[in-house]
Amino acid sequence: MTALEHKTPNQVQHLTDADVERLGEELDAIRREVLASRGAADAAYIRRVILVQRLLELGGRAALLGSRRRPLWLLGTAALSLSKILENMEIGHNVLHGQWDWMRDPKIHSTTWEWDHATPAAEWKRSHNGSHHVNTNILGMDDDLGYGIMRVDEEQPWRPRYLAQPLWNALNACFFEYGIAAYDLQLGDSFRSGTGLSDDQRVRLRATLRKVGRHAAKDYLLMPLLSGRSWRHTMAANATANLTRNVWSHSIIMCGHFPEGVETFAQEAIDPDETRGRWYLRQMLGSANISGSPLLHLLSGNLSHQIEHHLFPDLPSNRYARIAPRVRGVFERHGLRYHSGSFPTQLASAWHKVARLSLPDGWVERRRRGLRDAVRSAVPVPALRGVAA
Repeated sequence: MTALEHKTPNQVQHLTDADVERLGEELDAIRREVLASRGAADAAYIRRVILVQRLLELGGRAALLGSRRRPLWLLGTAALSLSKILENMEIGHNVLHGQWDWMRDPKIHSTTWEWDHATPAAEWKRSHNGSHHVNTNILGMDDDLGYGIMRVDEEQPWRPRYLAQPLWNALNACFFEYGIAAYDLQLGDSFRSGTGLSDDQRVRLRATLRKVGRHAAKDYLLMPLLSGRSWRHTMAANATANLTRNVWSHSIIMCGHFPEGVETFAQEAIDPDETRGRWYLRQMLGSANISGSPLLHLLSGNLSHQIEHHLFPDLPSNRYARIAPRVRGVFERHGLRYHSGSFPTQLASAWHKVARLSLPDGWVERRRRGLRDAVRSAVPVPALRGVAA
């Protein structure tokens, strides 16, 4: 029995240790090939995306100067929403992963980039790059699993508070950047344990609050003031753009991590000396893709290729679509499921999982069985002939 088998018996029971290491070698070869071929075309891509994002923001801000006219308000709000989505997803997230550090451009580097997000870049990198991508989907080690507020696996004991998790998840979507900021600071852990904030957390919290204050001042004070008599419309547009960005990014992340069939792992299933091949295998089983158009891939920050991103988080995001067929081939050669579906399919599946796990284990099945028994007792026996038990 392999280390992951007790959690994913149908997925990996056929793989030997040698199979897993061969799988790792195949994926390493893909990674080396991409690293060796990075060049001018890739650099031009990210610079072009940054230019488009900035033009969208400038155009949106300009349109909002006349935002008392409904068409201009709609145009400005749409442009600003797209700008914020691009800045967070395809630019900020991927720059902070170090995907473009090889360019040696100090303006597009993980050590200098600060994004339009409540969480300071350094805080996010510590939590996301240093914890989530290392401990992907390990219960109790990867806090991205439910962000500490949701039950995401049947092995987590059910508690009455989980009944509200669909509501918490919806609220988290609306205020996602602030939820991530609190999560990155581990505020929930401190309050639940009753220990209060450590000195280090207080320092980090002050830095986060300063950044939140700067962004709030820009979106809800400076920009409305510059709009003169249109200030109310500009403030509403900024709020709408932030809400749109938050809900969109939350939805994309849910599709990559939470659909039914995406695996989680118990801590005792992970070998302390986990090999590269086994780390790859965990990323493969714990991620899901979204199929769709090039525009969807761009607006998702190419996290529509979540599998490829978790396998190779430091490769340029524009390469994921090109290597995806080869990665899928590795899955198929090793008898593994390449979890991919349309955006509506993956989002519905993720929300179904959130709702299902909010209920006590077996509750839905018991209700169905009770309803079926009640119908049978109420309907005359001849009418039930031919009905399957």
